[in-house]
Amino acid sequence: MANYTAADIKALRERTGAGMMDVKKALDEANGDADKAMELIRIKGLKGATKREGRSTAEGLVAAKVIDGTVGVMIELNCETDFVAKSAKFIELADKVLAAAVESGAADAETLLAYNVDGKPLSEVVVEEGAILGEKVVVRRVARIEGKSVDAYLHKTSKDLPAQVGVLFAVDGDSDAAKTAAHDIAVHTAAYAPTYLTRDEVPAETVENERRIADETARAEGKPEAALTKIVEGRLTGFFKEIVLLDQPFAKDAKKTVAKVLEEAGTAPSGFARFRVGA
Repeated sequence: MANYTAADIKALRERTGAGMMDVKKALDEANGDADKAMELIRIKGLKGATKREGRSTAEGLVAAKVIDGTVGVMIELNCETDFVAKSAKFIELADKVLAAAVESGAADAETLLAYNVDGKPLSEVVVEEGAILGEKVVVRRVARIEGKSVDAYLHKTSKDLPAQVGVLFAVDGDSDAAKTAAHDIAVHTAAYAPTYLTRDEVPAETVENERRIADETARAEGKPEAALTKIVEGRLTGFFKEIVLLDQPFAKDAKKTVAKVLEEAGTAPSGFARFRVGA
């Protein structure tokens, strides 16, 4: 008879994030020794790491931290299933990855993964933890934003899962009004998903392609030639309102643009980053 209880299975699952059958097999092999079972799960997971290389990692979480109110760091850590994404082991790994991002000053995943954690590159730590979890785990991206005031906002798309959307927003002022605006716009950004901060950041070829589509659409609709320029520019303005943060109508007051909200707060944007898991 197996030398362990249902409580032992539950405890090891919480400790490793591994599936129930994997945990039971490991406990059977270890004759109920939890530490030995943990080691077996890790070894078997590492052996299966190569097989997991091609798997999709569309689940996971976003984590962020603001240092001294002036530097924001955010990471996206991916896995294969929402079961693992909400496990204590995966969340603990995300905390470790975020701490490494803060300490290293890394602004990209490649630099972060090369940073030493516990005497080895973070990339090795991630593979080892993924082995225990039994899934492919990936540090997908990192953002680092600086300003006089930086706000971080994390949003849960499901109450049962960790944050799936994260935003960093920085402004060049540190007044109470500036900090309030930074927070409100971070929340706005999570919901409205802009791609660019200003119109100048939109690639010229993207703008020209959108202008061409607007022109061809207006002609196909039979709009008069004399009105085409105005119609095309109007539709282009609508396009900018969708993808440019400063042009968007503010979520809390659609009569104002985000740019106007910042102006009224006596500040200006320094930068932003928005992550949505898998997007």
